[in-house]
Amino acid sequence: MRADRLVSLVLLLRQSGRLSATTLARELEVSTRTVLRDIEALSAAGVPVYAERGRHGGFALLPGFRTELTGLNHDEALALLIAGSRRGAEAFGLGSALASAMLKVVDALPDGYRDTAAGVAERLLIDPETDLLARRLVADEVPDAVLAAIRRAVLAGHKLRIHYEAADQPPAWRTVDPIGLVNVRGQGYLLATRSGEDRTYRLSRVRAAEELAEPADRPQRVDLDRAWRDRSTRFRTGGDQVTVQALVAPHRREEIAGTALAVITERTEPDGRVRLELTFQDQRHALWALWQLGQDAEALAPSSLRAELRERAAAIAARYSY
Repeated sequence: MRADRLVSLVLLLRQSGRLSATTLARELEVSTRTVLRDIEALSAAGVPVYAERGRHGGFALLPGFRTELTGLNHDEALALLIAGSRRGAEAFGLGSALASAMLKVVDALPDGYRDTAAGVAERLLIDPETDLLARRLVADEVPDAVLAAIRRAVLAGHKLRIHYEAADQPPAWRTVDPIGLVNVRGQGYLLATRSGEDRTYRLSRVRAAEELAEPADRPQRVDLDRAWRDRSTRFRTGGDQVTVQALVAPHRREEIAGTALAVITERTEPDGRVRLELTFQDQRHALWALWQLGQDAEALAPSSLRAELRERAAAIAARYSY
C-alpha cells in the first residue's frame, strides 16, 4: 500500500539522514520515479522533506521533525511487542531499559490494539530455559496461514480446530483449547488442553488450522513459563523410556540425535561409524527413529528392538519378493 510506503520513506530519512532517490528506491523496492512522486506527496501533505543538489545530495527531513507510531497495523504492533519479550535484553543487562521502552511503545499504540498488547506477554513465550527435547534443532517451517490462525485463536481465547499429524500416525482433526505458544530455538509448540487434558502440539506437524467462534475453556491468567517447564518435566520422565545402543553412519548422526530425547555417550568406531547410547520416550519411538535411517543405522540393544526391526524388515522383503 502506498500509505505504508510513505511511512517507510519518512522512517528511512529519519534514521539515515540524507538519502539519494536511487538508495530510497532500492530500500523500498520501487522505481526512482515512484520515489520522486512519493516525495512530492509528502511535501503536499506538510511533511518537511527537501532536496539537496550536488554530488552528495539527496532528500532529507528538516531537523527536529518527529513522527508518531500511529501507522502500526495489528501484526506490526504484535511483532514489535513479541520482539520486546525476548530474554536477550535481560542477559545483556538491559531488562529495565527494555521494560521502559515497551511501556512507551504500548502507550503510542492505536487504541484498538492496547487490549491485545496487554495480553501478549503472558500468551507468547520465546526461548524458555527448558527445551522439551533437550537439544538444538533446525528451525521449523510453518505455513503463514496456519500460524496466523493458531495465533489468532490463542490471543482471542477461542477454541481451535487443527489437522494434526502426530509421529508415525495419519493426520486427524481435533478441537483444542489453546493456552499459549512457545518457541524454543526455532521449534514452535502450541500448549493446549483437549477434553480437559494437557496437550502439547508441534507447530510443524499442524497441516491446517481453523479458529472457532466458541470461547476456549481455559484460565484467564497463565504462567506460560511454568506451564512449559512442567510439561517438559513430565515429557522427560513419563512413559516407558528406553535406552538404545546403535551404530550410525556419520552423516546421519545429527538426524538420530535430533530425534532422541538425549545422547548419553558416543564414540567413533574403527570402521567410521558412530556408536551412540540414546534415550527414547519408549520402544515405539526408538523403532520409528531407527527405521527412518534404513541401512545407515544398526540397533545393537535392546534385543527386543532388534527383533522388532528384523520382523519389520522381513515383512517388507516378503512383500517385494515376487
